[in-house]
Order: sequence, then C-alpha cells, then structure tokens
Amino acid sequence: MPVWQESILLLAVALGLAVLIKALFVQAFYIPSESMEPGLVKDDRILVQKVSYWFGGSPQRGDVVVFEDPGEWLGATDTPAPTGLTGLLSKVGLYPTGGHLVKRVIGVEGDVVVCCDDEGRIEVNGQAIDESDYLGPDPGVCSAPISEDLTQAGDLAETELGGESGNPDDVQGQVRPCGWSVGPIPDDKLLVLGDNRGHSADSRVHLCGIDDDYCTQSPWVDEDLVVGKVFTLIWPQDRWRWISRPEAFADVPDGPSAALLATREGKRPDELGPS
Repeated sequence: MPVWQESILLLAVALGLAVLIKALFVQAFYIPSESMEPGLVKDDRILVQKVSYWFGGSPQRGDVVVFEDPGEWLGATDTPAPTGLTGLLSKVGLYPTGGHLVKRVIGVEGDVVVCCDDEGRIEVNGQAIDESDYLGPDPGVCSAPISEDLTQAGDLAETELGGESGNPDDVQGQVRPCGWSVGPIPDDKLLVLGDNRGHSADSRVHLCGIDDDYCTQSPWVDEDLVVGKVFTLIWPQDRWRWISRPEAFADVPDGPSAALLATREGKRPDELGPS
C-alpha cells in the first residue's frame, strides 16, 4: 500500500476512534463564563464522562454536569452552528459545539428545595447544605435568587459552552426574591444552580411566581438532556484536578418530611412558596 494511502487510512481510523470516544465515553468542553467560579473559571477546559449515567444511573445531588439548553435558557446567540472544517472538528471534540451549559445539581426528583436557613444555606429535604468549600465569593443575597431591583438583566445573561453570551433581554423573569421553596421536583427532572450564585442564570431565573397561573417557563432540566458528569479540569495545566461530588450532600435524606411537604400543598412544583 502506498504511503499516502496508508496515511489516509490511519487518519480515517483516528477520526473514527475520536468520534466513537466522544459519542460514548468522554467529551471536552470549555468554560465561557463566570457562573461556576471559583472552581471553574472562564476559558478552563473540562472533560465530561458519560458512562456514570448508563444502565439506569442518574445525576446525583452535588454532581457538576453539562447539559443541553432546556429551552431558551441561553437566549439568542450570534454564533452559527459550525460547518465545514469547524463542523468536522466539533464532531471529534476539537471545536466547541455550542448550546450547552454547566451547573451543579442541587435537587433531584422528589426533592423539596428551600432557600434559605438562618445561615443563608440552601436546604434539600430539610437538610442544610454547607457549600462553603465551592461557592463563589459573591453569592448574592443569602445565596438565593435576588430581587429584580437589585439585579440588571445583563448580569444574568447566560453563556453557552462553546458560544457567545445570550442576549440579556432574553433572560426571562430575572431572579426571584429571597425566601422561597420549590418542589417536589417532578420525575426525571433536576434543579441546577451555578456555584457563583450572584452571577448565574440557572434554575432560579425560571421559577414561577406565587399564584402565577400563566407561567410557561420551567426551572427543571430533563435528565435526558444531561450530556454527562464533569470529572476533571484539564487546562490550564497548573490547575489540573479531579472534580468529584462534595461530601456536603451525603446526609441529605431521600425525600422530604411530611411537614415539609405540607408547606408545598396546593402549589405546583415549580411555583415559589414560603421558605
């Protein structure tokens, strides 16, 4: 076989393996915004592994996950879908695909999430979560959704993984006031928050107001939209580290108490209630 034919064959095999690995096992992304600081900062490169959620597995509280846009979370972008050479590179994980976000899972199906206790901590099923090890330096008012008069839309516009900032005008609802509860979270749904709570357009932005009968937005992320779990920060090299589920979520009970459920009686799961 001539050398040039052998080279083409080897290249084709390499590309095929790259596509297979990306499709089934590991995919690379980069961080385009500050919503997951301080752990993940702008321009960091991360690897996402997909096998954790195979065979009936599902995202767990505390996991950092990459997921597809659940619907208008990103707003309008100026970045077209990659085509030609960039399209080919995106297929093998060497060029950003766009349309994805990265957040931390706070609540899973059946959970009731409350913000906040007297120390400003999120509670899941009545268990306060000590997030001090990874929360950003500017968590906002009591680490909760802050009221519209304290936030500019431009501060909340989300940025996609591999794309440009969304149009600030497209951020719906802004964030909600402190002192709220939501749930029980529906089956196969997740509630996600950014670690940099003061600068993250996450599930809080899409919560429905109290007695808002015409609310059409949704704060949930379908489990089917989750690409996988972030397991390592690979670049820059001096910040390389493994990323794992924090111990803070280990003591969260599997479901809310009857008393906690009673506080949500008569409300939709995505409707704000008292804290």
